[in-house]
This record gives sequence, C-alpha cells and structure tokens, in this order.
Amino acid sequence: MADEIGDHLAIHIGAKLQVQSPISSNCSIMKVPQYLRNVYPPAYEPHILAIGPYHSGKSHLNGMEKHKTLYLKLLLQRRGETDVTRYVTAMRALEERARKCYTEPMNLEQGQFVEMMLLDACFITELLRKYKMANLRENDDHIFTLHCMIKKLRRDLLLIENQIPFFVLGEFFAMTAVADEADDFHEMIYAFFEHALPGAGYAHYSESPITHLLEFIHHNWQPSSSRTMRNSRKVAGERKYKEVIRCATELEEAGIKFMKVEGESLFDIKFENGIMKLPRLNIDDDTEPLVRNLIVYEQCSSREENPNYVTDYMNLMECLITSAKDVEVLCQHGIINNCIGDDQVIANIFNTIGFFLVLSPESYYSQVFNDVNKHCSRRWNKWMANLRGTYFNSPWSFISFLAAFFLLIFALVQTWFSVLAYFK
Repeated sequence: MADEIGDHLAIHIGAKLQVQSPISSNCSIMKVPQYLRNVYPPAYEPHILAIGPYHSGKSHLNGMEKHKTLYLKLLLQRRGETDVTRYVTAMRALEERARKCYTEPMNLEQGQFVEMMLLDACFITELLRKYKMANLRENDDHIFTLHCMIKKLRRDLLLIENQIPFFVLGEFFAMTAVADEADDFHEMIYAFFEHALPGAGYAHYSESPITHLLEFIHHNWQPSSSRTMRNSRKVAGERKYKEVIRCATELEEAGIKFMKVEGESLFDIKFENGIMKLPRLNIDDDTEPLVRNLIVYEQCSSREENPNYVTDYMNLMECLITSAKDVEVLCQHGIINNCIGDDQVIANIFNTIGFFLVLSPESYYSQVFNDVNKHCSRRWNKWMANLRGTYFNSPWSFISFLAAFFLLIFALVQTWFSVLAYFK
C-alpha cells in the first residue's frame, strides 16, 4: 500500500515538474511581496488608472479605459490614419517578449494582451506628448482641465505593479513620432515626472536598458554626478548590523547643527564640522507611495549593479525621525517641507518605512554615520551637550548660569585679594 502511494506521489510531482517553466531573467514587472504590502497596502494600489495586467478590470479604474480608447482615436485622426492594423501588428510581434517581463501568470488571451499593450502604450505616449506640447491638447480633455488629474496619473504610473515593458513604449513612440518632433522620449518622460519627485535629482539618462517607467525614474533620480556611488553589492551577504545615529532632537542636544543646502540631488547629504547638511525633502500625500515602490524595486531587483540609494536614504531619515518633535526640528531648519500638515503623520511614515527591509552590506551614508557617531562620542562634545541641556535650554536657565558664573568669578577674585593681603 505504501509503495502504491509513493508511486502516485512520484507521478504527481513529476507532472508538476514537466509543466514548470524556468524563471525568465527578463522578469522585471513584479507583484509586491506580501510581507512588504502588509505594512501599508494602499501604497501599491492605483487610484484611477490601470496599466498592464495586474490591476486590469478593476471596476473603480474603468473610467480611464474610455480615455485610453479616446486617445488612440485622436492619434489616428491627427495622423490621418483610418485603422489600427499596423499598430496591432507591431504589438503582436512584441507579445511573447512582453509576457516574459511579468513575474506573475496572467489570464489574458493573445488578443486581450495585445489590445492592453496597444491602448496602454498609446495612452502613456500621448499623455507625455500633450503634457509637453499644449497645442496637441483638446479643450475638453479633463486630464488637463482638472488640476488634480496629472498628479493622480503621475502617482499611478509609478507603481511597480502598474507597468508595461519600456521597449513597448519606445516602439509605439517611434511609430508615432513626426519628423519635426524635437523632444527626446527620455526628456519627455523626465519632464512629466519631475514634479512627482520629493526632492531634486541628478538626471543623467543612463544608456543601460530600462525595463519600465519606475526603473527609469530610479535611474534618473540619483545622487549628483560629483559624488561616486558605492557599489553596495560588491560585498557578498547582508550587512552585519544596522548602522544607526541618534534622532534629530538628540543630535541637536549633542551640539550638532542642521542646515538646509541647495544641492544637485536630495541624496547629497554631508556632515562637516559638526553640521549635518541636507537638501530639502518635500512630503505630500503621494511621497510615501513613490518611495515605497522605489524601495520594493531596489529590494527585488535582480540587477547586480543597482545601488540601493533610496533604501539607504530612508534608513538615514528613519534614524533622524522617531517622533513628531524630530519632524518639527527638521521643519524649523527648512529640511522638511511638510505639505501634509501633521508632524505625527510624517513621523509614522518614517517609523514604518524600514520594516522588513534587507539592507545592503555597505550604506551609501556609511561615512556620515561614522562621522556623526564619532562626533557624539567625544568627551568635549558630550560635556558641551550636557551643559547646553542643563543651563541653556531656556532663558531663565541661562540667566541662572550667568549669575552662578559671575558669583564664582567674584569669589575667586575676593579669595585672590585676601591671599595677597595676607602675604603683605
């Protein structure tokens, strides 16, 4: 009996192995791992627009489906074309390659998948064109007449699950470009998404292949060219321990000053002569979804050369911000621009952003961590910090300190004259 059960089990497992496809190295458009999604699920859900197969068919996103079809119709009219045959043929030729870009299986037949690619590619490229060239917009296009629409679309187009392959976009753009269209495709993309970024970035339009729009932003929102990125993946394995510094309030009490600087990039953070210099970080309702999706991209990317600078930046900020008081300190120095209004909400974002993250062996800010901790460990700095905390934390404390200081000086002078009088 046991042998018969074993035979059936062997046949069952063997059948599974026969149908199991190898994991493609081209897989780049992934589902968010459940352990990261559970921390804050809304960060990964589109509000008004579905791109690609993962969110296709959701009822609350159907309104924009009509707009996709409208954009294709208007494109054909503008180009004087009567049907979509050549576009369907081009998308069908890309279908097999495009399907391999998705890590999760999809229940879309060939016709449905090709239609999805065509409508999504047309909508995105036309949106970029109309944003750049106002003369292409229709007067009744509510995407451009309603102020909030562009902001919502930027958010949804930068969700890691809400993507189509970048080569599909490039192919459609090339097919529909006109001879006098001077704007480069990459420049058009960056111009559209630049205002979605919570801080300045160094756009360098990397020559390395791009797999989707979120990766494009990751490649072009970087530390400035004047700084050399450490390759955080050169060292095998995980970081032995998490590098930490004290929160902003405690660092300020330890004598460290904070200064807002104008840099080429948000990531250009320095610590020099007891001063931590940080560019301004703008935080609004869409900052958290963007950052969380970029972090998922870094955590799950199979590209060895990809640095985890967004993860490293958020790890540093998580150290600086543990409470609403820390947010208040950074706001007072102009380092955080709070567009949400509630300091505690921002503190909560940073308190949960680091849950379940795998940190690279070497942080981009390792030198900053080392220098700050070295500064705080010096006895003189500790003594000065205690002095400030005890005597300089209010005007009355400072006055009391001065009074005690002058009384001490007066007593020493009086003692000195008494000693001189004695010896005379």
